[in-house]
Amino acid sequence: MTNQPQNRRWILRKRPEADITADHLELVTAPVPDLQDDQVLVRNIYLSLDPTHRLWMSDREQYLPPVQVGDVMRGGTLGVVEHSRSDRFQPGDIVKPMVGGWEAYTVADGRMVRPVDRHPEIPLSAYMSVLGSTGITAYFGLLDIGQPQPGETLVVSAAAGAVGSIVGQIGKLKGCRVVGIAGGPEKCRWLTEELGFDGAIDYRNDYVPAALDRLCPDGVDIQFENVGGDIMDAIYSRLNLNGRLSLCGMISRYNDEGVMPGPKDFGRVLMKRLTVKGFIVLDYQKRFPEALEALTGWVTADQLQWKNHVVDGLDNALDGLSLLFSGGNDGKLMVKVSEEP
Repeated sequence: MTNQPQNRRWILRKRPEADITADHLELVTAPVPDLQDDQVLVRNIYLSLDPTHRLWMSDREQYLPPVQVGDVMRGGTLGVVEHSRSDRFQPGDIVKPMVGGWEAYTVADGRMVRPVDRHPEIPLSAYMSVLGSTGITAYFGLLDIGQPQPGETLVVSAAAGAVGSIVGQIGKLKGCRVVGIAGGPEKCRWLTEELGFDGAIDYRNDYVPAALDRLCPDGVDIQFENVGGDIMDAIYSRLNLNGRLSLCGMISRYNDEGVMPGPKDFGRVLMKRLTVKGFIVLDYQKRFPEALEALTGWVTADQLQWKNHVVDGLDNALDGLSLLFSGGNDGKLMVKVSEEP
């Protein structure tokens, strides 16, 4: 490969102990290496920004090895093949590297790249959100762990977020009564007036326990948890007999050092015969086609709505990530690294 492009990459320089700042990540430039046999060069178009990035920067126990200091920051990407020495891919193919990063270009083994089977009427950015790991997370976390039944009450924390908003809509499709918890009146209004949630709680202005009692007078059957902390505890303490807690995230605790606390009354698991299960989307990798088929069907039938919050330019990835922890993003947060083909 001649005329190698210059790659711009965010490198982890220091592990954060609280909020992520410019001290922790540095944007550097280096030539893209020549391709080896079976490798492809992917020009990244979108970079997903997710709460788990804060975990990956730390050296606490987690579900993947921590990003090492001096390495490119890990992150999910979608891009286009620019050059290929793999018989699996041709230039112009839209793909997702299985191990992506905060960088303009990714060099990957062809066996570590997934093709994107794009529907012609669906925007490409949807494959980073409702038809990407976001939607797949919502699908399996609710249906496999929550096992919703018609008439049951589902409560979703961070309900206006990328995952939570899809969870609530799938819950409605399955016949549940759905209550969402979100920050601010605009987000709550979106949940009830546009997504069809039966109720919404503004955690910034409402007293969450009292609002749960008002909106869930018969208790809670399914808890889809994204936040942790006091909000998690308030929902958990209202779970009914044989209730299910699907633990997707605990973003309120990711900036804290040490052990993340769980619900105060662990005895409730026994007394109410609760199912409490944590999961990550990679657990379901072999079943991704199942989820994508269902999600694509709902999207094309206009049964699912979603929002994308796109930050323009790789330079702004660090500032964009901070929106997740302030609640400043409106929808699935991603960086537009380069133009769509």
